[in-house]
Amino acid sequence: MSAGRSTLHRLPGADLRQLITGLRWLYAPDPVMFGYALRTTFSSLLALGIALWMELGSPQWAALTVWMIAQGTRGRSLAKARWHLFGMVLGVIFGVGLVAAFPQAPMLFIVALACGIGLFCMIGTFLPGPATMTNYRIHGMRATGFTYAIVSLDGIADPGHIFRIAASRATYILLGIVLETTISGLFQLRLVKRTRAQLADNFETALSGSIASLCALLEGQKEALSTARSLFTTITTLGDQVEFAEVELGRATHAGDHARAALADIAILLARGFDVATLMRVPLATSETFNRQAHVLRDFLQTVPDRLRAEPDASKILDDLRALRRTCRHDVTDALAAETEHPAHFDPHTPDAAHDSLVRQAMLHHALIALIDALRMALMQFDASRVAQPHDHFRAPIRSYRNWPQAAVNSARAAVTVFGAGLIWVTTAWPDGLTFLMFVSIACSLFSTLERPALATKAFFHGACCAALAGGVLDLALLGTPTTFELLAFWTGIAMLLGGLAFAYPPLTLPAVAYNLFLPIMIGPANSGRTNEITYFNTALPLVLGLAYATWMFRVFLPYNVRHQRQAMRAHILHDLRRTARARTPPDTDDIVSRNVDRFVRLLTNAGNTPAPIIETYLGGILSAMRVALWVRRLRAIRHVGLIPPPAQRAIGLVIGRMSHFSGRYSGHYGRTLRATRLAIARLRTCERMTPQLRTRVALVAALTGLDIIAAELDENRAFFDTHNEAPENSDAGTL
Repeated sequence: MSAGRSTLHRLPGADLRQLITGLRWLYAPDPVMFGYALRTTFSSLLALGIALWMELGSPQWAALTVWMIAQGTRGRSLAKARWHLFGMVLGVIFGVGLVAAFPQAPMLFIVALACGIGLFCMIGTFLPGPATMTNYRIHGMRATGFTYAIVSLDGIADPGHIFRIAASRATYILLGIVLETTISGLFQLRLVKRTRAQLADNFETALSGSIASLCALLEGQKEALSTARSLFTTITTLGDQVEFAEVELGRATHAGDHARAALADIAILLARGFDVATLMRVPLATSETFNRQAHVLRDFLQTVPDRLRAEPDASKILDDLRALRRTCRHDVTDALAAETEHPAHFDPHTPDAAHDSLVRQAMLHHALIALIDALRMALMQFDASRVAQPHDHFRAPIRSYRNWPQAAVNSARAAVTVFGAGLIWVTTAWPDGLTFLMFVSIACSLFSTLERPALATKAFFHGACCAALAGGVLDLALLGTPTTFELLAFWTGIAMLLGGLAFAYPPLTLPAVAYNLFLPIMIGPANSGRTNEITYFNTALPLVLGLAYATWMFRVFLPYNVRHQRQAMRAHILHDLRRTARARTPPDTDDIVSRNVDRFVRLLTNAGNTPAPIIETYLGGILSAMRVALWVRRLRAIRHVGLIPPPAQRAIGLVIGRMSHFSGRYSGHYGRTLRATRLAIARLRTCERMTPQLRTRVALVAALTGLDIIAAELDENRAFFDTHNEAPENSDAGTL
């Protein structure tokens, strides 16, 4: 009883402390983000004041535009402003065309409006953008739909003045863009130097985490696998920021391309570390020589981050890596030379455990060479990003992965939602139905390109409700009869500053975006007088109902199905494995790695309430498929060179042939592929024992390394690769 009483006494204090911690963004904000909130509030009020001075019809849209494009860094603001301007131009053109085409046909107008927003969402889904959706090319299409909606819906009420309306909307959007980018640029001192330092810090952050995981893998720690997998999210997040650094550095340098390639090479480095860990789990694989070499490599890896910070370039580190590579290469040849000393070496029918151990040691050293090569490539790219290279034409563009089914779903979801809102307006003859339709169109334009728009619109709805409440306080209490712009700016600035501070707190970021966007609309400033309570309620009600309707539609019409998306992702992964095996020109290494890392991050981001065993199985399957694809590509190259004997070439060809039908149309190919891989391993072992030429045996060891890894991954991740398991997610025993 006393224990229960003490627990009850502790709860209020704990809740109070949690509440105080949760409000830290308000009473103890980060100085940098406080500067962002203050700067953006000033820019927004300045845009509002200029729009009022110019006597624009809806000056609140200038302030809204500032908040829409304002970001924490100069590069983000410029990138978003550029694509917002692009989207504004397209939106104005299409909006004028829509009103001109259907000025007296409301149903055709609604259909065309819905189809246009759906089309923009489809195009936005296809544009290059990472899993975290921070790339502002996608925002260009969102801004197109946004502007298309506000221009056409304002213009359809007065078609005779559509060009004046469009010019007015374009003017205040352009005003907001120019003011925000100009004022944010005034606060960016030593921008190029800080940007280069940030690129270096990003690489060192990713490399330090990867090196720590690699050292743990080389020590044989099993828990290091799960720790290393989480680094892919970090690599993706840091890679997203490279584009904004490119904007700050300008197009005269290719530092951003080298930085993007360096982060991609770190992902390859982790994949090579997983290969080493897989081979280390095989019996008789490790030896005293390998353990000694792994210890030397661990000691070297731990010094790399500090040396990168201390040395002006990575030339000495690269020289040391080349020396380590030569040592590993000598270990491979020494193991193969020691193998020939056994009497039964050329007799494939005599079992020899010592012979098998030496071959596996050679395979492990070969995997270490691949790991060293990946690290060397990452350091070379990083060095090129730090020091400008003469006549540098290197390019590493952002990769785009088009998902036609996802694009079709996004487009249909947006179009049907907008069309439904238009039907409500037409059938009810609601006087404020156009405002309701406008807010629904804005929500669809902004969020239909996301994979889980219902969650985003829910948070957005909460922020809009806060904007409606804050607008009510300002409209009905504090700004009832303003006489000067200074009074308007004072109270509005305080409300905007709170929204800017909330934007810096991750749990409140999306609600804060809605709050900052809709607060100027709720205030409704104008030169002719203040917004009265009737105007306020006629704006707040359509806003709240519009976002509530959009949130409901995103939940009931083509809702995001976590299980279906996982299964579709697995089908795409298996399709890519087949394409890697049979395509005339297989995908390059960067494409294989970046696509699967993108899937990895998407799966983690959209996991929801999925049981942990299912998520773990999928995560392991994605990374296994990535490594299998890399080795299939390598095996095709080894077979093409022609160094290995014809029987070994035929065995590898059979594996590649089976992989080209892997878990395909008729299923049942998983077992055949695994058997073919094991038979190929046996055949290549025989060829290796019967071949006297050292060069050929080294090539056979490289092929054996890949085949062993493929067989191990297929065997360990059967639940993911075997499509015979049609309902794998119902199992609790480690299956899907």
